[in-house]
Amino acid sequence: MRHSQEEGHRPKWTLAVEMLDELARHGLRPPVLAADAGYGDNSQFRAALDERDVAYSVQLKGEALAHTSEAVPVEREWSGTGRCGRPPAGTPVYTDEPVSLARHVAATGRQDALTITWREGSKGSLTSQFVFLRVRPAGHRVPRNGEDGALPERWLIAEWPDDEPEPVTYWLSSLPATTSHADLVRYAKIRWRIEHDYRELKTGLGLDHFEGRSWQGWHRHVTLVTAAHLFLTLLRGDPKAAAPA
Repeated sequence: MRHSQEEGHRPKWTLAVEMLDELARHGLRPPVLAADAGYGDNSQFRAALDERDVAYSVQLKGEALAHTSEAVPVEREWSGTGRCGRPPAGTPVYTDEPVSLARHVAATGRQDALTITWREGSKGSLTSQFVFLRVRPAGHRVPRNGEDGALPERWLIAEWPDDEPEPVTYWLSSLPATTSHADLVRYAKIRWRIEHDYRELKTGLGLDHFEGRSWQGWHRHVTLVTAAHLFLTLLRGDPKAAAPA
């Protein structure tokens, strides 16, 4: 890790990718990466995950653009008037314009929404209605298939509760096409665990109690808090651990 005096601003998504690369150097890789729209809206971040073969389920805004899963790119037509009389270079193009994720879901309609229960909460089962579609996210920064220039096919999950006039949340997932709807929702909603762990790190283990001024001191503090959280997590998952009195 570089010294703080040599450190400049970098977007959070690049820091997340560096963490994944560090894990990979230790032979570790998350089975699925979950993130909020602060990361999911960034096509460069999603592309970095694809390059590393890391499956993801990320939230994003309904304004993001995508083609239908059936859309097929075609070769650019040559008018015969290009530079030096040669056909234009570049990848095949889609003849139809991409539309927003919100429009894709609206076109499908609420009648195709499925009721899914993803976990038991403190006040009972957590259940809502979801629409599932296969789409091809658009954007000039989205890597294409090298063979035919096609955009990658992804899951679009939209939560559309019965009492809401339109969907309230959207996710994109690179999980396989054979993934069950229940698993897609479970991974989309797994961020509650992240928020739970972060709250425990702060309130239970003192992550936000550091009052020093040095980078080295902060690094040591965070390392010890993280190690304590790992210990508690392993202890909770141990069936032989003694239950609290």
